[in-house]
Amino acid sequence: MHSQEFPPPPRYDDQPDLGDIKINHNVIAGIVRLAALQVKGVAGVGGGIVDGIGEIFTKKEADHRGVRVLENDDNEYDIEVRLIVAYGSEIGRTAYEVQLDVRKQVIAMTGKEVRKVDVIIEGVRLPSDKSTPEDDLWPEAGGATD
Repeated sequence: MHSQEFPPPPRYDDQPDLGDIKINHNVIAGIVRLAALQVKGVAGVGGGIVDGIGEIFTKKEADHRGVRVLENDDNEYDIEVRLIVAYGSEIGRTAYEVQLDVRKQVIAMTGKEVRKVDVIIEGVRLPSDKSTPEDDLWPEAGGATD
């Protein structure tokens, strides 16, 4: 079921004569991370203790950190994203905007429906916090958009 808010783009992967088009969940996780990092008030994605321990045992790549993607039988995504918010930002509003932007970008780029986007706030970061990993920054955005 597709929402009326974000109509799906044409499905180019429904052409069995030409072969299948499959999108790796790592790609979806990358889209989620980039969309979340563009939201004002988001200081980082993932990087919590749980992810750190998980990486040791599963050898996850950096793009997976803080993002879990599941796909159900109806080809809909359930997404969980773990955020570090900037000190002083309104957490509820920031999380809501992340849900909207992540959903919009995944639908626009994949043509598949997003059933839900769960946001888990894992921490708050001060603007001068030097522990900011460089890979959490969007290279050319220079901060979030409003």
